[in-house]
Amino acid sequence: MFFSKNRDVDMSTGPLFGNILLFALPIMAMNILQLVFNAADMIVVGRFSGREALAAVGATGSLINLIVTLFMGLSVGTSVIVAQDYGANRQVDVSRSVHTSIAVSIISGAIVMIAGIVFCKPLLEIMGTPLDIIDLSELYMKIYFVGMPASMVYNFGAAILRAVGDSRRPMYYLFIAGIVNVILNLFFVIVFGMGVAGVAWATTISQYLSAALILICLYRSHGAIRFIPRQMRIYKDRLKPLVKIGLPAGLQGLLFSISNVMVQSAVNSFGSTMVAASSASANVEGFVATTTNAYYNAAITFTGQNMGAGKYDRIDTIAKICTVLIFATWIVVGGTTILFGRPLLSMYSSDPKVIKFGMERMKIMMAAYFACGVMNVFPGLTRAMGYSVLPMLSTLIGACIMRIVWLVTIFAWYPTPAVLFLCYPITWALAGLGQVAIFFYARRQIRKQDTSGPQSAATCSA
Repeated sequence: MFFSKNRDVDMSTGPLFGNILLFALPIMAMNILQLVFNAADMIVVGRFSGREALAAVGATGSLINLIVTLFMGLSVGTSVIVAQDYGANRQVDVSRSVHTSIAVSIISGAIVMIAGIVFCKPLLEIMGTPLDIIDLSELYMKIYFVGMPASMVYNFGAAILRAVGDSRRPMYYLFIAGIVNVILNLFFVIVFGMGVAGVAWATTISQYLSAALILICLYRSHGAIRFIPRQMRIYKDRLKPLVKIGLPAGLQGLLFSISNVMVQSAVNSFGSTMVAASSASANVEGFVATTTNAYYNAAITFTGQNMGAGKYDRIDTIAKICTVLIFATWIVVGGTTILFGRPLLSMYSSDPKVIKFGMERMKIMMAAYFACGVMNVFPGLTRAMGYSVLPMLSTLIGACIMRIVWLVTIFAWYPTPAVLFLCYPITWALAGLGQVAIFFYARRQIRKQDTSGPQSAATCSA
């Protein structure tokens, strides 16, 4: 059934390559659908409300991530603890983790909603958002953050389903919500002329729909992952490992977002045309990033279940398979993105300058996206082994701090868009090397603890 059929998968047995790919493909499709629907927001507003409206929506991306990412990172903790408990066949712990995660998602969503609405205008001003778009950006963000509680519930719920091997139903629900989003975009913007407010309300409404679908799915599920509203509470014994693993992941995302906000501030200094071009290019580039992100989710789930089952040797194979898939994706999807870059950008805007500046950014970014994939995926392997702080430190030093250093030195000396965007591939490579080194360190520690059983390894938090 669409909601209730049991799709749980034991990932601690059987072949890995085919299973990882089959698991990752629905997540990939889900992520691409999300980007398509986000792109629809920008295409509709850019085509029917003008370049300023496109820039206004695009200028909010890094700032929204800054506010959201800390709490969204906690869903990583949900993925890991549910996968480990499921792999170890600890059914009571799985149920407690599910109900704790849903409670945390609702609380987190409320906090993020309030923070976003209150602080969006001051933060936009600090970022140096161009005056001709700042009011539109503020309007978009305030409406967008009304949907944060629903967004949190969906993401935590999807993390629960993926942790037990079900990566398809989250995709189905996102597809339904996305179709509603696109229809409402066209209706609000074209029929009612609501501009950025129209796409914001369309997104918010679709977020609540996706949250409702995921909750219905969990409510009708069988076994330990079934969500029973009256049992929803925060169990301290499940909250502790969730926070221990998820908080460093959230902090990593927060630190990453801070550096991206600083880059966005630098982009803003070139004016609204460059903001529009960078936003459109980033949206297209996202198709490569979101594809590799599917391998991150696969790495967490497969490694987590095998950790719970005590089958540590399979983790090495998971790492090799993920690396091969990252490389193949970079060559195929990245190459296609460059090949069709101009027609893709022309969907967002017909302004020749927007297309020209967008292509300049895209070529720089695509040249090193393999490093970005490694930087993003390997922390999933390490966190699923119980090591969550070290990946955060690698991102802090290799990406965030070095990106800031680049902005205050190289970019300050040569303030051009090309020099600005070069900071991305360089910091990806530095952070990626650090993440690989941390994976090998964590794997070596797990080998040392092999004789102590899976529990001792699973509770590490270095």
